[in-house]
Amino acid sequence: MAERLASSASLLPASPSPSTRCAAAAAATIASFPSCSARTGGLRLRPSPSRFSQTVAGRGRGGAGGALRVVRCMAASDAAQLKSAREDIKEILKTTYCHPILVRLGWHDSGTYDKNIEEWPQRGGADGSLRFDPELSHGANAGLTNALKLIQPIKDKYPGITYADLFQLASATAIEEAGGPKIPMKYGRVDITAPEQCPPEGRLPDAGPRLPAEHLREVFYRMGLDDKEIVALSGAHTLGRSRPDRSGWGKPETKYTKDGPGEPGGQSWTAEWLKFDNSYFKDIKEQRDQDLLVLPTDAAIFEDPSFKVYAEKYAEDQEAFFNDYAEAHAKLSNLGAKFDPPEGILLDNDTGATPADEKKVADPAPADDTNGAALQPEPFVAAKYSYKKRELSDTMKQKIRAEYEGLGGSPEKALQSNYFLNIMIVIAGLAFLTSLVGN
Repeated sequence: MAERLASSASLLPASPSPSTRCAAAAAATIASFPSCSARTGGLRLRPSPSRFSQTVAGRGRGGAGGALRVVRCMAASDAAQLKSAREDIKEILKTTYCHPILVRLGWHDSGTYDKNIEEWPQRGGADGSLRFDPELSHGANAGLTNALKLIQPIKDKYPGITYADLFQLASATAIEEAGGPKIPMKYGRVDITAPEQCPPEGRLPDAGPRLPAEHLREVFYRMGLDDKEIVALSGAHTLGRSRPDRSGWGKPETKYTKDGPGEPGGQSWTAEWLKFDNSYFKDIKEQRDQDLLVLPTDAAIFEDPSFKVYAEKYAEDQEAFFNDYAEAHAKLSNLGAKFDPPEGILLDNDTGATPADEKKVADPAPADDTNGAALQPEPFVAAKYSYKKRELSDTMKQKIRAEYEGLGGSPEKALQSNYFLNIMIVIAGLAFLTSLVGN
């Protein structure tokens, strides 16, 4: 199934009036993040009813009977359904090559967050609002109707999942299936329930602002993100391509896009535009290939002194990029969300970012236990530095640890010699000398 998708180039976009369809403005403010396919056309999305809506019989003043409809917000998504939905998303990715637009779907739902507004849902963020027409018609969201068409059948199949969770699940799964890092996600996001709750237009970044670096900071600082996270998230442009007939950016086709996969055409940021790696940073740094796209906001990460520090680092060190990207993506996916339960829901394997075979620990745990989480200092166990397995008293452990660290040892680094044995030898020697002096 070949679908036609349009997408945003910079990480997100801008403009007013939620109710106005910005077809012309979209061409000026959007570049593309796409390439899956789907027939364009209207999409009728059914708002999911609350699982906690109920009608309660009651009596009005004077004994008149009546009904009070009590509506509560959608509670946490069902973990089992989330896991099953993730497998269905993987199958869609295999046949439609829609990784870029699913990433964009999750980002644009959460990227409307404003840290200066405390109230939910006025603050925007990951709340499923993008399914409603007023927000879907924003210029920055051109083409995302096609992404919703792809995942609406999954929502119908798994009604126990909120749209807010499904958007973020699809985005993270697309990154991972394209070869990217494992994203430490959590779920349980509550959906808004009406179009009137959608955020205003103009909270997402443009692709070609007059002052690119300043514009990126203005938009992402409002979300609570910093320079490192801006650059790391920019690296997701390693996926996707831009079409000039939809966004106003890029070439009609290049040697990398003329044969697809999916619908041919457009201009990509990287040669392998369905593979998640650090080639985006390498290609922008070298700028040797005129068939690869570089937007003003892309060039800014190597021109701005603060951004450049991270861009240079990621061009040289893919592992560092993966680690920072995974953290930034997870943070972006949680922006503005209201979780039920408040701590969120963790799925199996959603606890880390580094592949299990790259972890460096003294006693490796099963991959599912840490799944690449940041290494923690090894706890100090005094008996570990003894040839005996006899447990020591807490007082003795404290004394040994103090002397051990005083001579350069640490919980992360054992001394070369068996220090506990050395202490025992010294104590025994002192005791012997004391006895001699006493005699």
